[in-house]
Amino acid sequence: MRRLLKLIVTVFTIVGVLVVAGVIGVVVFAGRGVKTAVESAGAKTLRVPVEVGEADVSFLGSSVGLRNLTVKNPQGYDGPVLLTLQAVSVKGDAGSVLGDSILISDMALTGMEVFVEQKGFQNNLYEVIKPLRDAQDPIGKGLVIDKLTISPDIVVHISLPLIPGQQSQGVTFKIPPITMTDLGRNERMDTAMLISKILLAVAERVAQQSGDALPKETLGGITGVLDKAIDLGRTIFGGKKKE
Repeated sequence: MRRLLKLIVTVFTIVGVLVVAGVIGVVVFAGRGVKTAVESAGAKTLRVPVEVGEADVSFLGSSVGLRNLTVKNPQGYDGPVLLTLQAVSVKGDAGSVLGDSILISDMALTGMEVFVEQKGFQNNLYEVIKPLRDAQDPIGKGLVIDKLTISPDIVVHISLPLIPGQQSQGVTFKIPPITMTDLGRNERMDTAMLISKILLAVAERVAQQSGDALPKETLGGITGVLDKAIDLGRTIFGGKKKE
């Protein structure tokens, strides 16, 4: 009898260990899958490398967390990155993953810094948003986001070519938090379009608040990209040009 009890206890212990190991494995591999998916979608959309430091998935809490995101610079620029982001927090309906669209109640992007590097009348921000004028193939499931926020203030650093007789080679300013709502309800939105919306929203604010830091030709180029993207319905205005 004792041997039987020991055998039963041993079996249940082994099963318990396997279950725990399985749960841990699912979470770990789910995190890796999210990390890979974001990096792949970002690189395909922006045509520059996108890296995610860590990704966590909580099935019980129906949430996803990303940390230490970077959007690399296009070739020909001195700095290593265009944009860094400390964290992304996503809360949604886990059951919607099985449907046509994933329902997200709240998405929060925190700790964003943008590093604009000017070269002549071109800059790295313009180079990265330029491809967003063109329609792209869908990436992943459809997304519906009730609320998306980028906060606190977005820090923008503009690096300018050295001008003889001037000491300052750049300027830094802050963009107030950005909020977008009801994304994907009036138009189909996928991962590529979401990435486009976020970067174009930031680019628009940079163009508005950079003052005299950027040449008019550069601002004109950014505005032209924004106008073209708006015509394609791929910006923060839900397919309608801003009044």
